[in-house]
Amino acid sequence: MTRYRFCALAATICLASPAAADPTQDRAAILAVIGQMEQAWNRGDFRGYMASFSNPDVVFVSGGRFQDGWQGTLDHYVRDYGASPRTRGMLHFYDMTIELLADDAAMLVGRYHLERPERAAEGVNTRLFRKVAGRWVITLNHVSAHDVPSRPAAPLSASPPSVPAGPPGRPSS
Repeated sequence: MTRYRFCALAATICLASPAAADPTQDRAAILAVIGQMEQAWNRGDFRGYMASFSNPDVVFVSGGRFQDGWQGTLDHYVRDYGASPRTRGMLHFYDMTIELLADDAAMLVGRYHLERPERAAEGVNTRLFRKVAGRWVITLNHVSAHDVPSRPAAPLSASPPSVPAGPPGRPSS
């Protein structure tokens, strides 16, 4: 009888424990989130871009300031970038490094380039992802940016992202 209870207890523990995470799948899922964000931004879909962030409680830090959660971050994007494709520019994320911290937590550090006719920028994003209901979302986002010279005017068109590569015309590090 004791052996039966032990086997039943072991089976219960095995069935109740979440399946071990697959690091390759988790990294691919996080990179897919970043690719979806890039595509949404480049078509002017700021709500689609923000779908990757924890709503309403994302912590977003940029320019030495905290944004006011999810809605404050969306308002910032619409106000500062949403007037036209020229002010929005074309966004590209690259040099992504992902460290899985737990089955439901990961840190991403990567670079980005925002090409605009005026005030092109690039910088570094540090993001804490959490897996919520099987979906990776950004719960903390820290941006460090600097202005760079804009490239000569070229038509702004949405092209498919290539997340791991560097920005066009600049070497990848």
